[in-house]
Amino acid sequence: QVQVVESGGGLVQPGGSLRLSCAASGSIVNIADMDWYRQAPGKQRDLVAGISRSGATRYADSVKGRFTISRDNAKNTVYLQMNSLKPEDTAVYYCNADVYSTNWIRSRYWGQGTQVTVSS
Repeated sequence: QVQVVESGGGLVQPGGSLRLSCAASGSIVNIADMDWYRQAPGKQRDLVAGISRSGATRYADSVKGRFTISRDNAKNTVYLQMNSLKPEDTAVYYCNADVYSTNWIRSRYWGQGTQVTVSS
């Protein structure tokens, strides 16, 4: 069994910063991609940023230059540093991990989400 848990959300003023963390645990042999998604009320869940095991990154155009994704493979953890936050960044942020578990069975796991609210 694999668990994915996000943390670090909260309320921040426009222009402020937050750092999200996501830790995967359980019967993990290896983790390939680790991604951050977000979902605002009434909207679909969209990819915000992703990072491969080797460190290659990708970003949604709306967050390029403001958000930075990084990971610590030894800790099975991915981070999302969010700067210059805007009200339109308000959403529930979800972590998704592409996990090889015991016997090299490959599955993607979602966390429960963490709320980010950008408001004055």
